[in-house]
Amino acid sequence: MTLSTITRATLMKDLRLEWRSKDAINAMLFFALLVVVVFSFSFDPNAEESRQIAGGLVWVAFLFAAVVALNQTWARELRNQVLDAYRVSPAPANSLFLAKAIGNFVFVGVLEALMTPLFIVFYQLRAVGPVWQLVPVAVLGTWALVVNGTFFAAVSIRTRSREIMLPLLLFPISIPAIIAMVNATTAILTGELSIRVWIVLLATYDVVFTIACLLFFEMVLHAE
Repeated sequence: MTLSTITRATLMKDLRLEWRSKDAINAMLFFALLVVVVFSFSFDPNAEESRQIAGGLVWVAFLFAAVVALNQTWARELRNQVLDAYRVSPAPANSLFLAKAIGNFVFVGVLEALMTPLFIVFYQLRAVGPVWQLVPVAVLGTWALVVNGTFFAAVSIRTRSREIMLPLLLFPISIPAIIAMVNATTAILTGELSIRVWIVLLATYDVVFTIACLLFFEMVLHAE
């Protein structure tokens, strides 16, 4: 079986399980909604101030909500020794990693699609710059979060405090991507700056860390 075939089969299995249980989606939605409500009570900005701070609030909310789903990425595979069975199978390790990363990308993407209208309503947002530019920023930024999150979730899965270990590993290494995402989103909302440099930074970040995760994941998978 090829890498793409195994990746597709694993991905469809994860999507079916999430469709039946909705554990990750419900947890992320509840957490993100809670963040939106808390932020809305904490700040009472005018329209101009909203455009200046919304980029940071949006991505911080998505980052913390994504951690909820990322913590569950490998938990299902520990049940009934599924992960151990995969380790001794001839299937390439990267197929499992890609399936998990793409699945997390889908879950976080659904969260962003559902929560963005709420941010617009709560903060009365209106983009001054080209709105379509939010699409590449969202795609590149979301992948930056989930590719590292999926990898470090695998690193921390066998630790006693994996819920704490994942944010400790993920947040520091995600700082360059978060800075780029926040600045790009703010630039689009305010229409003051070009986002080209931030798009290039995000794309470079994604390429570098995707390659690094693929190179080191097999070692993580077979580590005791």
